[in-house]
Amino acid sequence: MNAASPPPGQPAGHSTGFGADAIHVRGLRLWAHVGVLERERLLGQWFELDLTFWWPLAPAGRADALELSLDYGVAIQALQRLARELRCLTLEAFAEQVLDLLERLYGPVPQRLELRKCRAPVPGFSGTVAVERWRHLERLGQPVVLAAAPAASGSSGR
Repeated sequence: MNAASPPPGQPAGHSTGFGADAIHVRGLRLWAHVGVLERERLLGQWFELDLTFWWPLAPAGRADALELSLDYGVAIQALQRLARELRCLTLEAFAEQVLDLLERLYGPVPQRLELRKCRAPVPGFSGTVAVERWRHLERLGQPVVLAAAPAASGSSGR
């Protein structure tokens, strides 16, 4: 296959493989009751989340059609609900819940997250602590069938 020919099963002029384009959500602040210390779970604290979804954006851009993209507003609202309801000990468990929720919304879309605890209760430490997780990287470079983006319940109105 030369550089001008499309991948098998894709029409010419349509770049619809995972990995070509990405949607980033950065700095989503969430109040959650997560932490090893009882007071962290009782009182709650701020976390900050960065997300990346690899999704072909050219079809949505050409058609100006949200249904051909991933509605990040739906994810933000769902993550805000999750953070209000969640109770767990570790950042790792919180991150796993985030990834599970995003997969329920969008299906097996390649994604990355970085979840930061804004103020870790460690004496003499004023930085942040974070976990980074990736899911469905094996799909990067694979073609995507774009009848519409994976259905998420409700629209964010973005």
